[in-house]
Amino acid sequence: MQLRELEILAPAKNRDIGIAAIDCGADALYIAGPSFGAREAAGNPLSEIEALAKYAHRYGAGVYLTLNTIIFENEIDRAVKLAWEAYECGCDALIIQDLGLLEAKLPPIPLFASTQTNIRTPQQAKFLESLGFSRLILARELSLEQIREIRESCTADLESFVHGALCVSYSGQCYMSSRVTGRSGNRGECAQPCRGDYNLIDNNGKVIVKEKPLLSLKDLNLADYIPQLAGAGISSFKIEGRLKGKSYIKNIVRYYRSVTDNLLESDKEYSRSSLGKLYGGFTPRPQNTFNRGYTNLFIEGSRGSWSSGEVAKSIGEYIGTVEQVGKDKRGNLVFTYKSDERIGNGDGLCFITPSGEVAGIRASLSEGMSVYTNDKAQVKPGSLLYRNYNHSFEKELESNMPKRLIGADVTFIQKEGETTLIAVSEDSREVAVKIEGEFGEAQNPERALEGIKRQIEKSSGIYTFRLSEIISEQQLFYPASVLNEARRELAAKLETIPAIKETRVRPEVEQISLHGQTLDYRANIANSLSRELYSRHGAESAEPAFEISAPKEAELMRCKYCIKFEMGTCPSEGSKVRYSEPLFLENSGRKFRLAFDCKKCEMVIFG
Repeated sequence: MQLRELEILAPAKNRDIGIAAIDCGADALYIAGPSFGAREAAGNPLSEIEALAKYAHRYGAGVYLTLNTIIFENEIDRAVKLAWEAYECGCDALIIQDLGLLEAKLPPIPLFASTQTNIRTPQQAKFLESLGFSRLILARELSLEQIREIRESCTADLESFVHGALCVSYSGQCYMSSRVTGRSGNRGECAQPCRGDYNLIDNNGKVIVKEKPLLSLKDLNLADYIPQLAGAGISSFKIEGRLKGKSYIKNIVRYYRSVTDNLLESDKEYSRSSLGKLYGGFTPRPQNTFNRGYTNLFIEGSRGSWSSGEVAKSIGEYIGTVEQVGKDKRGNLVFTYKSDERIGNGDGLCFITPSGEVAGIRASLSEGMSVYTNDKAQVKPGSLLYRNYNHSFEKELESNMPKRLIGADVTFIQKEGETTLIAVSEDSREVAVKIEGEFGEAQNPERALEGIKRQIEKSSGIYTFRLSEIISEQQLFYPASVLNEARRELAAKLETIPAIKETRVRPEVEQISLHGQTLDYRANIANSLSRELYSRHGAESAEPAFEISAPKEAELMRCKYCIKFEMGTCPSEGSKVRYSEPLFLENSGRKFRLAFDCKKCEMVIFG
């Protein structure tokens, strides 16, 4: 039986961060090229991507180019050119949102349907698979049961986000940034209006909630659900964060590497999708890097507390409470705190006062349970204390990296006057090295065998060797320097052979008809090729994308998140609270009307 490969997919803002992710156990990376990457601030020259692909391929790891914005008519040729350049640079797949690219002459490379294609139903999954996508990147808001239904409807590989920032709207269906600022999320320019502060007001102008980040969600963390996700049909576990720094990527990738390795050890139905294991290095601590608090969102098919609360930024790990507050001789803040944790010099701290105000400082000096700072801040006794920058942990991430080594078994053969070492890597690549020279018979055969084992069973380059068998006509003595050189030569020869990747043959898929369907701006049709594709599949009409012709009033967001539920006033949950509706979100003089689709259990924002 062929084992199902599981993949940890990490973001790479640039080449150095991508290399760090590979070194910490990532099986694949996703990275943007110079344009069309859905994260305007995370573009990379193709020369850097080519270098990263060469590094990743040493471990049999993949590199996927994000070509996942919608494409305007005058950009089609440039986007297709970039696809070919990515293919020639060694990229292993393209992540695509704009279906018009499927009508263009793309290179022979696997295509992944971006989460921006709004994959929430078996029908959408089947349609995208019928277009030729070999992987579908599912919406973040799905439950395990919904994932199983999609798995049963198609044969394409399924990818699921498991960690990182959450958009409040269904991906690919958010137009608020475009409406408010002219910066389109579907073009990689999102201004993140969901992280801003809003007033919630009723139809009479009464303020229900004042200046809170009412659309800001906690960060996703599905580490505890990796076995269930695999069982539901997910093959790729995706970490969000193409704008995140190196320390974040190191910590979170290694965290998911350890969680997934535990599953691989306990369930032999699965295997890794790349080569090598990690040895030594830091212990991951996901609470120590950027997060807005964690949620499992809708994975269990039920709602919880999803809002990030009083602030839309990371406040860090909870430490304790502030006890006494004073000032030193220079008038700088000094405080004592109560906690089992110890604050270190250089730590970044965040306070939330009993009234909900937020302040941040850097600990200049920590002595016992007292902290001194040169920063100005108003802190009150009883404030909750968090650490959002752990100085000592950041130093450990930098200086105590694990080693990622690929296993290889060595057969040691000595017969007919020749000595040969044959190494077979964990992905079945085979190389041989002959030891030249005259060697005398060992005076102590047992110690000679121990010497061979001791020198061969070491690491060289990115390989770690295990002596699996010795075939010998007589026991000769080999100097350690000779054995070490042979081991290094085995590693060098293995490096010259590309890692072996098995490809899965997929069955032919029946074409899906869209006969009779009318598509509005939410189909994100920005060019003639995407319009032709929908027409060829039977759509009766198709409006242009929001970015081309925005309706006067439009559904700017559709969300699984619901403000009423978050406030405990959901009528479906039995609340008797009633508002004068419609309700509105207000920000900088702009008002956005809210509607509540209780049948689908969704909130809609109009503007």
